[in-house]
This record gives sequence, structure tokens and C-alpha cells, in this order.
Amino acid sequence: MTPARWEFVVIALVAFRLWKLIADDRILERPREWVLDRIDVRRGSTYWSDFIVCPWCAGFWVSGLTLAAYLSTLGSWPDDLEGAVVAVGVWFALSAVVGILGELLYAERKATGE
Repeated sequence: MTPARWEFVVIALVAFRLWKLIADDRILERPREWVLDRIDVRRGSTYWSDFIVCPWCAGFWVSGLTLAAYLSTLGSWPDDLEGAVVAVGVWFALSAVVGILGELLYAERKATGE
């Protein structure tokens, strides 16, 4: 089932908010820094820590989980190939919204010197 326009907007905003909570909000700063420090030390690079805070990378997975939660509760899982293709397209579109909003957030911070 393809979500209605207003449902898409709500799902996209929920996905963005979840990404921001995980990757950027102050409330989870200490646990996030702890995890990122452990990942960087063990791997010897920042690849995985960058993956966790990147709105395009983590946003992709967060938007997929958000869509799955929507389909499991309020929507319905596709039952044919066409519906599955549409669902994947919706996932990618949600991911794009999260990525764009994350980039805008980082650009605003950079412009204001935060």
C-alpha cells in the first residue's frame, strides 16, 4: 500500500526525528560518543562512526525501519511485485528526505557557527 501524501510527510518527519535522536541530539550525546569512541578505537578509522551519524547512511536504515513499522501497524505489506517495487521506492524517497533535512541541519549549523 502506498501511503497517502500526508502519511508520507508524517513518516518522513518521524524518520528524520529518529535519525536526529540517534545521530545528533544532545540527550543521547554521551552514549553516542561512547559507542563512536569504541568503534573508532577498534577499527582504527572513522568509517563506521561516520556511517552512524551520516544522514544519508543511517537515514537510509532508519527510514526503512520507520516504513516497516508503518506497514506493520497502519498500512499493509505489499502482496505483489508491483506493490513491493512501490514500497522500495517509498523507502528510497523517505531516505532522501532524511538525507536532505540532515544536510540542511548541518549547513545551518555551519553557517551560524554552532
